[in-house]
Amino acid sequence: MFTEKFFEVLNKEGVVSIVTSSNNEAHIANTWNSYLIVLDDNKILIPAAAMIKTEENIIVNPKVKLTLGSKEVMGYKYMGTGFLLEGTAKLLKEGENFNKMKEKCPFLTRTLEVSVTSCKQTL
Repeated sequence: MFTEKFFEVLNKEGVVSIVTSSNNEAHIANTWNSYLIVLDDNKILIPAAAMIKTEENIIVNPKVKLTLGSKEVMGYKYMGTGFLLEGTAKLLKEGENFNKMKEKCPFLTRTLEVSVTSCKQTL
């Protein structure tokens, strides 16, 4: 599912936007490309320090969208490319995936685990 180009983007620093929704209202939280851990089973781990509204939304509606990109990676025609990912999310407070993320980002209080169902290059 994840392409070589996707991993090339992840190796450059950039903003990751996390979009959740409940009660007909979208919410966006942000993190950095370098904080993400991509697992072999199409899951992405993201550190969550605050993300209170994100957590509230996921309890009601676990569907999420993520965007990420880098102006330093060649896109389809021009420099700069990005990706739109879709999937479902849950917040972890313990367990193996929580511990993996806690090792990398000791500041977190929870780990956002996204099971990705779609990954599309957008630029």
